[in-house]
Formats: sequence, structure tokens, C-alpha cells
Amino acid sequence: MTLSVVSTLYKSRIFLDRFLSETLIALKAINVDDYEIVFVNDGSPDDSLDFLIQKKKEIPQITIIDLSRNFGHHYAMQAGLQYAKGDYVFLIDNDLETPPSFLIDCYQELQKDASLDVVYGYQPERKGKFVESIGGKIFWWAINKFSEVKIPKNILTERLMTRRYLDSLLALGDANLFLGGMMYWAGYGQKGLPVEKKLREGQSTYSTKKRMELMIQAVTSFSGKPLEYLFYTGILITIGSLFTIVYFGIKKIIYGDTIQLGWTSIVILNILILGIISTFLGLIGIYLFKIFRQVQNRPNAIIRKIY
Repeated sequence: MTLSVVSTLYKSRIFLDRFLSETLIALKAINVDDYEIVFVNDGSPDDSLDFLIQKKKEIPQITIIDLSRNFGHHYAMQAGLQYAKGDYVFLIDNDLETPPSFLIDCYQELQKDASLDVVYGYQPERKGKFVESIGGKIFWWAINKFSEVKIPKNILTERLMTRRYLDSLLALGDANLFLGGMMYWAGYGQKGLPVEKKLREGQSTYSTKKRMELMIQAVTSFSGKPLEYLFYTGILITIGSLFTIVYFGIKKIIYGDTIQLGWTSIVILNILILGIISTFLGLIGIYLFKIFRQVQNRPNAIIRKIY
């Protein structure tokens, strides 16, 4: 059996010594001798790349994929998964919030149940500051509200996957990545294990802006429902405007000049036009969304060099 450990690099230097030592201990605990540790340098501004190039002399199983720039966490993970050659692939962030020893739990679970192809981690209760906790709840509510596939809440990056599952995942070929959704959408036997995440040393590289961008990416790349909702909202506005016009028209007929329609009628007509425009924009958007998903064919990341 061969096993690949895949992780991404972005301001990771302070974690790498401990991450490597704990990863090697975990690999030894499950008696895996044939392994590789794949790091994807996602344009890290620190000296993570130089450190690992030197560390490779000590640990030859290290492979470094150096991307041409920062493409983002999910795209870097995809590049690492595409390169990984193991029969099993363990995906993990190296910030030590989830310890590398989680590999042991995942491997034991896979060995116990032959129907499983993925064992992933999740947080029973979301940790972090008040804003992060509330933001996380809103994120998962929005994803499951707008997505056709229900995704378990608070899932983590960390997971152990079989080769057949990973091949199916990579065959999806999505250009707009939300791996959390894609990984669950792919199906197969999956099981979650609770993980108590540790506090990260130093500031998180996931700013509020990045979290918002991820939520927008997740919703827009994984579901067309927002466009459908826009379409239906436009229809409701249009119907409401028409009923309002009929209502004021009947009042004008009945009460004559006692009803002044000047500015009111202008406002109603503007609302009617807005409703019609929203309806057709939503309809056009649905078609554009389908075309957009089909025709995009750019590579998700560019590899500058592989060490």
C-alpha cells in the first residue's frame, strides 16, 4: 500500500518542522513505509519553499509543487491531489489546528469498514471568536439553503480518501472550485469523525474578505438557485405591480378626480419595469450560468516547477 499526504503552503514556515515530525510519527504508527509528502506552494511569501527544498535532503519522500503565483487554497489543494500517486491520499492543512495524528483515526476507520472510501473530520461545535462562529453558521446555512446537495456542517479539510474515490473526484473537472461541496457530491461511502481543532499559532490567513469570497464561490459554482430565486422574485414584483395598477385604476374609475394618480402612478410604473427587467435578467442569467459552467476551460493552476 502506498500513501500520499497532501498539504498546501501559504505562510506556513512556522508550522513545518512540527508538522513534518508529527506526520512521520503518524505514518510509522500505521506501518506505512511507501509514502510521499506532497506540498503545494501557493505563492507563499515566506521562506516555506526554501526550507522544504533543504528539508528534502533529509526526507527524500518530500515533493514540492511550486505554483506560478497564489491561486487560492482550493486550487492549490486540487493541484496536489492531481499529482498524488498513493493508493490512499490524506489531505491536511499544515497549520496544526488538526493534528497529523488524525491520519491514524482515519486509517483505522477505513480498515474497519470496507464500504467506506472517505473518512473526513468535522467540528462538533465551531470554535473561534464570536464573529467567526456566527460567520461559520451563516456560511453553512447559506450553502445548504442554495445547494442541491446537502453538505454536512463544519466539515474540515482533513480527510483520507481511496484512489477510486479520488479519481472520480478529479474527473469532475470543475473550473470554479468549492471542494467541500464537490467532495460530498461525488458520493461513495463517507463517514465523518469529530475533531477538536486546536487554536492556530499566529493569525489565520483566511480573512473575513476571503471567507466571503469562498461563500460566494461556493454558492455560485455549486448551485443555480440564486438565479432561480431572482427570476421568481422578478415574477412576484411584476404580478404585484399589475395588481396595484388594476387596483388604482378601479379606484380612479369609481371615485373620479378625487383620486390623484400623478406621482403614485410613476412609482408603480417604475416598479413594474424593475419587475420585468429582473424577470428577464434572471432568465438570461440561468442560461448564462449553464453556458458558463460548460465552456470554461482554463487551467485552475499553473505549475512553475516540481521538486
